[in-house]
Amino acid sequence: MKYQIIRTDVADAQIRRLILSIAEKFGRETALRKLSEIEKRIMILSDYPDIGTQPRYLALKRQGYRVLILDKDLVFYKVNERQKEVVIYAVVDQREDFLSIIQGL
Repeated sequence: MKYQIIRTDVADAQIRRLILSIAEKFGRETALRKLSEIEKRIMILSDYPDIGTQPRYLALKRQGYRVLILDKDLVFYKVNERQKEVVIYAVVDQREDFLSIIQGL
């Protein structure tokens, strides 16, 4: 059974910020390719919600987060088995201080 993908407003804003940054540095076409890749990889979670790994930080692991690694970006999400949902909480560049970003959610 497929899981519904739900993105929080925070995750949407982070994706927008990432894509706008890429567009400024590398152009519109590169940004659109990156957006397409992110969207495609996130949608895989609807069929395979457990493909992400458990975070190495205990605080995130205890909260039930999983991490999907996309090259330099990390997608933090939780799986709600009862409602068959995958909730995307954050999409961050792994070179950022993502632990403080996630703990602020």
